[in-house]
Amino acid sequence: MKKKSNAFLAVGILCSMFASAQQDQQPKVETLEEVVLTDSRFALKRENSGKTVITISKDEIEKNQGRSVAELINTKSGIEINGSRSNAGQNLGVFVRGGRNRQVLVIIDGVQVSDPSQINGEYDLRLLSLGNIEKIEIIKGAASTLYGSGAAAAVINITTKKATDEAINVVVSSSIGTNQSQDDQDYRLSDFNNSVDVNGTLNKFTYKAGYNQQFTDGLSAAIVEEGEGERDDFSRKSFDVNLGYQFTDAFSVNVFGNVTDINSDFDGGSFADVTGSVFKSDQYRVGLSSTYKYTNGSVNVNASYSTFERNFISDFPFSAEGENLILDVYNKYTFNKSFYTIIGLNVIDNQVTFEGNTVNENPDFNIIDPYANVVYVSDFGLNINVGARLNNHSEYGSNFTYNVNPSYTYKFGEGSYVKPFGSYSTSFITPSISQLFGNFGPNPELDPEENLTIEGGVEVKLGKNFRASALYFDREETDVILFDFTEGYFNNPDEVNTSGIEVEVNATPLKNLSLTANYTYIDNENEAVLIPESKGSFVVGYDFSPRTFASVAYQYTDDRLANDFRDFPATVVTLESFSLVNLAFGHTLKNDKWRFLVSVDNVLNEDYQDVFGFTTRGANVKLGVTLNLL
Repeated sequence: MKKKSNAFLAVGILCSMFASAQQDQQPKVETLEEVVLTDSRFALKRENSGKTVITISKDEIEKNQGRSVAELINTKSGIEINGSRSNAGQNLGVFVRGGRNRQVLVIIDGVQVSDPSQINGEYDLRLLSLGNIEKIEIIKGAASTLYGSGAAAAVINITTKKATDEAINVVVSSSIGTNQSQDDQDYRLSDFNNSVDVNGTLNKFTYKAGYNQQFTDGLSAAIVEEGEGERDDFSRKSFDVNLGYQFTDAFSVNVFGNVTDINSDFDGGSFADVTGSVFKSDQYRVGLSSTYKYTNGSVNVNASYSTFERNFISDFPFSAEGENLILDVYNKYTFNKSFYTIIGLNVIDNQVTFEGNTVNENPDFNIIDPYANVVYVSDFGLNINVGARLNNHSEYGSNFTYNVNPSYTYKFGEGSYVKPFGSYSTSFITPSISQLFGNFGPNPELDPEENLTIEGGVEVKLGKNFRASALYFDREETDVILFDFTEGYFNNPDEVNTSGIEVEVNATPLKNLSLTANYTYIDNENEAVLIPESKGSFVVGYDFSPRTFASVAYQYTDDRLANDFRDFPATVVTLESFSLVNLAFGHTLKNDKWRFLVSVDNVLNEDYQDVFGFTTRGANVKLGVTLNLL
């Protein structure tokens, strides 16, 4: 009790400091009309988009300093990231609209990212540092027309920080905090995040270099039923560089590079605390993005080469190395300020090296996809987004995908509208190299999974202070790839159907007071593991002054089914519902050099399981500091 009271005393002192700072003033920033990019690749007004795009702004990212990318995304509608509330090294299940990891595509600065060494070929969100990110856009539903394989349930589009207009800008950030379970509330400092960012612009040359480091211990990955478990460490180090040059007003080139290293202890499974097991993951990415502008259009080239190496050091060791080359070339052209067109070619080459695989030592496959997309924005409210892609795969042949996404914007008053929208879209998920040629049950005859998503809804905006949306979706999955211990991988002949409802509200009922809320209902035709039927969140934020804010966040997660693999065959258990309350307080000093943030997560110390048999975080406190040196 004494330790808890000390933590809340610290928060109380901070609140007093914030209250005394209410007199601070700062020039008013003009509110710009929101534009969205991901659903069309054009920067169009939100009112002209046929999707309910989720935008995580720079301001929201700064107010979540010290958290992971997965933790922040997990607060949004339709998304459940299993493992994000557990030990920092816990495997993540990214479930959007009742889907799985393989149905979510991640894009970084316009380039698709995936790890071919993974079983499903998905990208590991643990490789990302929130401190290096400027903005995140998320569109849900089928988007394979523009983005290819994996864009079936969602696309997570990440924009990293860019160089400022100053000759040199140096920003240093650090956060320290506790990392403790519900039963171990000793408030020992165990979570450390640090970053340094140097950037600037010298005439036509831009540069940015950043280093991010995280170290966390304090939690045993697995729940220990008797005694005290070993604290399992997690360490991530990443270095990013981005160099750009504006050769002419029309032609620019950016080159980038990233090195990320993860070392994480892990346990032997549910309720199985072991020592000496370590997971190591290394990522190396280099690439470029280039734009040549001409009247009403531009030619764009995005390319990257990435290597991934994963090693599991344990009684059951495993290692895999993957590499891929991704090229996306497309032409954007606007006709009469009403037709926004894209014609492109997407080329991907994936290769994996499996330890001990003598049959297929270095298997690979390649993809060559031409695609086209057109957005029509009328002057009377009608908006139509249509497109198609011909997927050509070196193993299974060709596959055609398309989308039709109309909406109608009825405007009334300044900044107010009602927008009904709908979509009928298909998507595909290619079988991974592990599923085609790997060590465990490969099947080179696999077909791609195909998804058909139908959705319809309405978005209402009332001036600058209120926006709400509600939609219904239905996703039909065919040729789903499953695994059987006797048959290996195979395409399921049965259809899988998932439907649901999403509701979002963003409001500013009073000056300086903001309210955001969302609710998701998921109906899986088959009993889905680890996916809650209902999930909702509510956030209240208040700006005491332009420099000081406070927020209270509440999130409810419904019961979930989970597999207990201690038995064979596995038995199904139910994880009980839970509610979390988080607090955050932030203040920026008058000279704009220093920014402070204090957060208290799981204030009520809720006892629950995020992943069956694995530890979850209890009440924890974190302090973040950001210093703008130049």
